[in-house]
Amino acid sequence: MLLHCLRHAGFVALLWVVPVLAQSSPPAPAWVAALRDGGHVIVVRHGATYADQADTNPLDPKDTAHQRQLNDTGRTAAKAMGDALRTLKIPVGKVQTSQFQRAVETGTLLGFGEVSSTADLTEGGLVVSPNENNRRTAALRTLAATPPPAGTNIVLVSHKPNIIDAFGKDWFEVREGEASIFRPDGKGGFTWPRACRSRSGAVWRRPPELRSLVRWRIIPPPAWPVRA
Repeated sequence: MLLHCLRHAGFVALLWVVPVLAQSSPPAPAWVAALRDGGHVIVVRHGATYADQADTNPLDPKDTAHQRQLNDTGRTAAKAMGDALRTLKIPVGKVQTSQFQRAVETGTLLGFGEVSSTADLTEGGLVVSPNENNRRTAALRTLAATPPPAGTNIVLVSHKPNIIDAFGKDWFEVREGEASIFRPDGKGGFTWPRACRSRSGAVWRRPPELRSLVRWRIIPPPAWPVRA
């Protein structure tokens, strides 16, 4: 199984609820224990960005001045995500990102050391050929199906078009800062009896330390077989 989620009014609390879990005495939920054991790939859409910005020179990922950037909410949520993983003792051995700055910054703010960027996770769309888009789709599936080193998890930071192309229409509404967790099966695919996606940016009337709370949503498995 991918992992077990705790349901609550149709949603389940995620590992971003650090103050609650860190201060509670009961055993950690099963999904936390699963992530602590490693062997998972966490696919994240980059954090929240400025809605009035656009990628005006998408052919050059190094031209960060002409890209959509993370806003303060996106930066805060990315840092909170990394803090949560560490507080819950969930090991992350590698962070790999798109070449666009908003993805690189999201990965960096997680705080797990140097990140590596690759075209395999970089948004292409209409600025690359259909063949290259297809290659990137296959590459993301392959990365999600590649087992991490024993006892660790891997984080991949990419973009909405890449995630939809790789995993299907159930990810059509994937939002900035959302994550999906996959468990490679060691046979070139990955398992997901249910997919759990994190949702950030909710405005709740809670103490400041809880405002970065992220929730998981249960998504039915797609119809097509999951093979890289």
